[in-house]
Amino acid sequence: MTSVEFRTHFKSRNRGNADVSYQWQMNGSDYRQPLTDWSRSDGAETRFSAWTPVTNKACNQQLFQERTTLVLHWFDLWTDRQRKEFICQLLRRCSKTQLKFTNDCLAQSVPISRMDFTAVLPRLLSLYIMSFLSPRDICAAAQVCWHWKFLAEQDCLWSPKCIRLGWFLPYSPSDYEYGAWKRHYVACAASLDILTPREAADVYGTLNESLTAPQEQEDRWREHKIRQTIRENLAEHKKAALKTRRAWLNASKLGTSFTGTIHKPLSLTAALVHLGEKCRLKNSLSSVEIRKPRLDLSMKSTLDSTSLLKTTSSLFNRPVMSSYYPLPHFLLVSSKVPGYELLLAAVQVSVLVLPYDSQGMTLEVLFSLAERVIQGRMLQSVGILVPGSTDDIMLTDELRITEKTVLKPCVREFWEKLCGWVVPASEGGSLNIFAPLAASVAGMGLLRKLSTLTGLNVKAPTGICTGSYQHIVSEWCGSGEFPPLLYLHEPVLLTWCRQAEWIEEACKDLRKQLEPQLHFMCQEIRGRILGQFLWDRIKMPVFSFKSEVMECLVHGLVALMNEAPDDPIDFLGHFLLKSSDNSNGLKNIDPLFLTENTSVNSPNPESPKVLLSDADRRSAVFGELLNSERTYVRQLQAVATVYYSPLRAALDSNRAIISSVNLITLFCPLLDILETNNAFLKELAERWQEWSPLQCVGDVWVKFCTRLRVYTNFFNNYPASLKTIDKCREMLPVFRNFLKRYDRTIATRMLSLQELLLTPSARVEEYVALLQALTLHTPPEHPDYTQLTSALDTLMTYRGFIHKLKKSLDRDLRMVEVQNTIQSCPNLLEGSRYLISTQDVALLNCLNGDIAASLRMYEHVSDVGLFLFNDALVLTERSVSSMPFCVAVNTTHTFLASVALHCLNLTEITDTKYVQNAFQLQSPKRQWICATDREEEKIRLLSALRSAINAAITRN
Repeated sequence: MTSVEFRTHFKSRNRGNADVSYQWQMNGSDYRQPLTDWSRSDGAETRFSAWTPVTNKACNQQLFQERTTLVLHWFDLWTDRQRKEFICQLLRRCSKTQLKFTNDCLAQSVPISRMDFTAVLPRLLSLYIMSFLSPRDICAAAQVCWHWKFLAEQDCLWSPKCIRLGWFLPYSPSDYEYGAWKRHYVACAASLDILTPREAADVYGTLNESLTAPQEQEDRWREHKIRQTIRENLAEHKKAALKTRRAWLNASKLGTSFTGTIHKPLSLTAALVHLGEKCRLKNSLSSVEIRKPRLDLSMKSTLDSTSLLKTTSSLFNRPVMSSYYPLPHFLLVSSKVPGYELLLAAVQVSVLVLPYDSQGMTLEVLFSLAERVIQGRMLQSVGILVPGSTDDIMLTDELRITEKTVLKPCVREFWEKLCGWVVPASEGGSLNIFAPLAASVAGMGLLRKLSTLTGLNVKAPTGICTGSYQHIVSEWCGSGEFPPLLYLHEPVLLTWCRQAEWIEEACKDLRKQLEPQLHFMCQEIRGRILGQFLWDRIKMPVFSFKSEVMECLVHGLVALMNEAPDDPIDFLGHFLLKSSDNSNGLKNIDPLFLTENTSVNSPNPESPKVLLSDADRRSAVFGELLNSERTYVRQLQAVATVYYSPLRAALDSNRAIISSVNLITLFCPLLDILETNNAFLKELAERWQEWSPLQCVGDVWVKFCTRLRVYTNFFNNYPASLKTIDKCREMLPVFRNFLKRYDRTIATRMLSLQELLLTPSARVEEYVALLQALTLHTPPEHPDYTQLTSALDTLMTYRGFIHKLKKSLDRDLRMVEVQNTIQSCPNLLEGSRYLISTQDVALLNCLNGDIAASLRMYEHVSDVGLFLFNDALVLTERSVSSMPFCVAVNTTHTFLASVALHCLNLTEITDTKYVQNAFQLQSPKRQWICATDREEEKIRLLSALRSAINAAITRN
């Protein structure tokens, strides 16, 4: 029999009304007339179809296949809704045996991976399993289905939990009563089962005097407010928990057994009981209204706590104060702070310190790390020791917190949570920021916003100083104790403030040599060990801020340097005798002058209070500007006299040490700066001679800003100058001997030529700080205010240009270092690529991936290094080899793979007893299972990975 055609004919019987008729037509001889009695008697009996003769099995099978093909063709053309409707109608026509066959086929193609254990196990075993759940988890399980609700409300589950808390059912439930113990538990938990004094008097009577009507009304109102607060917090807690938890899985640790010295945490009900007791112990509701007790749902649930202290702290968002021990201080130290290891070695005993790596760090991860260190304890103050300037601070590499960005939701939430552990300002709670924010208008605005946001006393140094990090030991805004000495020991702090940049260079070598031996320790312990080792080597004689002998001696040495007498010893002796005769000699020294040429002033907060008016402070700032400018010009002059003049004289006498081209490349831009600053210093000195409260210096600044092109030429030529020095020193022995003769002498202030070339960039930073301080203490109605503001805007823009230049050069250097570190690595120096973070991890292999995730076991395959860039992730095979007769190790990285970030899928693996701190990286072709040594390393790495992946997807 030939194929079947399905044709559609459209016929119109009248205008505007078309009927569609479908006709089956058979080609050729296949078409058969309706069967007559004669045809039936001829034996051509049919069944299931008018065209399917029973006697002809071949034709029957062929026709069945053709019609099946046709129906499947139609099925492919139908929509999803039409297919579902067809399947439903087809299943309704099937018999029981056919439906059973369909069920078996579906079970083979779609095997059952999950099953309701309550439908398989006996009810006794199901109730036994549910008995290990906490009340909160049982209530969540009751929301799964009606059968689970019936099991979750059985009295055998709730009666032990009520009896354990002393909540006994006041009557005996009947055999047919259902859920009596659960309703009793909910009623007791809602009321906390605690009688107020008024309620207790009604039940048991009282020997106290009866309350008056207003007192009774006040007592009722107070109790109503307490219960309302608890109900609101409980509802908020449940709402947040249902959003973050599965329907019935036990996310808390209340149902698990715990062995150790830590006691079992309080349940939610017990914690709320404690909250009600604390509220009722208050004499008034002022504390409830001002700082409302609330459940801290930011990072972890209350039920995740592991001690009574942590549970109550999460309920109040601040822990319970101890009256026996002084409250600790908390200090955040960024790894971007130069020589931060020395600061870790100087931390006081009563200080909780958190050193962190700012690369790839986010505020959420930083708060999580701080939460681990604080552990729910109440703090007296928080110190922030991070890189910053007079108008911003950098908690992370990618986030500058300024007056404009402090109110961003993520930044605001971080400050509110971090300062939630600090006691109120009325009890001495403070936030101490070690950046000179109090030296500028923008910085003061940032301090005011932080004070309003946190409710604490926010302090910062005025920054009226030049030098390394000496603004920390200058005057601080606010009253009270000197903040740096609350966190750090005085001798180490003084040494670090003066030599931070040089200490960082020493720490770089120490990290390379000692960190491989200390990799198993946390960052804080490693930093303390390295800092203590460094302090033992560079320890200076212990001297105090308040040492008058030290101050007098330093002043004498400064005067000796400025005067340059023929007999230095005789001059110094007369100076010290004159100082001893004049008892007020040291008191006449301006306490706000804190340059590298002056002494370290006393940090006692009472000493700087001699300057109260803006006019006096403005004079002090201008004096600081003049003194530091003289020091700066003296350094530039040393380059001209010590290096340029002899090299130029040798070139003119035909005994050239270096060529004329190299000489111009090295010194021409710096000599232009010297000429510009000589004129600037001269004008400043003239204004100082005629100084008065109404004296104007803004025009001098504006004139100086018009000459910043000489600094631009210097910075553009700076890399070429360094390369020229290195090339000439390597190729010309005469120039090498010349540098060896004149580097690090008294004339160069014990600095080398390369170090002297760093002074212009540092001076621009000092210009901005000093000009901001000058603008801060200049009233808006002063005639000099407009020009000072204009010059400040120009200098801040120019400082931004230098920051971008430094950042670009630093990224290029890091990229070159990474390219040299990874062996057999393709070219990484492409486009605007830069390195975000690096991390050493262990590469794992799952031995049994077909079982439940909690039972999977992993083997350590190899060590891997992860190099995260802004557009790709590079994986390297890390190998560690030991050196003979030496404890040092050699680490090498070999290129393994690279994945574009927009194609990378990141999956976090839940911790089990077989694997910790693991995650999975999946590319379109491969996947890697990695694990870090510590949980904080995993948190930081995953946060940086997610941020980089989201940024890459957005760009693409």
